Amino acid sequence: MSTQYNDQAIALSALFQAAELVSQLAKNGSAPEAYLRPLLDSILKTNVDSTDEIYGGNWQFSENLQLGNTVCQKTIGKDKTSVNPDTIRYALSILHLESKLAKQPQMLSDLGQRISQLVRQKEHYEDTIHPNMIAAISGIYQDNLSKLNFRIQVHGNSRYLQQSQVSDQVRASLLAGVRAAMLWRQLGGRRWHLVFKRKPILTALTNFK
Repeated sequence: MSTQYNDQAIALSALFQAAELVSQLAKNGSAPEAYLRPLLDSILKTNVDSTDEIYGGNWQFSENLQLGNTVCQKTIGKDKTSVNPDTIRYALSILHLESKLAKQPQMLSDLGQRISQLVRQKEHYEDTIHPNMIAAISGIYQDNLSKLNFRIQVHGNSRYLQQSQVSDQVRASLLAGVRAAMLWRQLGGRRWHLVFKRKPILTALTNFK
């Protein structure tokens, strides 16, 4: 995949997958590791040759982002009512949060340094879904993005949200969503494109392979 819309479809799929996982974690206390892992891996991939490489490479990205692709297609297509309203709200909120972050050069620098430390930390664990890694990613979100004047309000079952393991996964998913939103913007994506450029975006999402 090399065209702008195809690359944007990857970023949008990752964004909506992150939003959907936040919804599932908040309401059910769990989310599929198969969809969480590639999102968390993407946070550590800052120097890549292609967009699909961020999410597993040419042979894996479509499978890794299948959930987000489906949700995104429904949201900007004709099946929006079948999508959890919270998922849509989280996705739009993540886009707004990333736009705030883009205006904070010092915070961006701090994020870069923390992520570099995280890459080194991963060497001590099997993968990014190790609880210690998720807690570290959560801490990066909490120490930086949570301090912006816009905060994403997550609603769900308080019994789950009060558990540190679940809340860490929520914040880690949000950071992965911000990473996807940043990628979407770098690829030329804008929020109004979701309305006025739906047709080419949907075509790219449909041909997601």
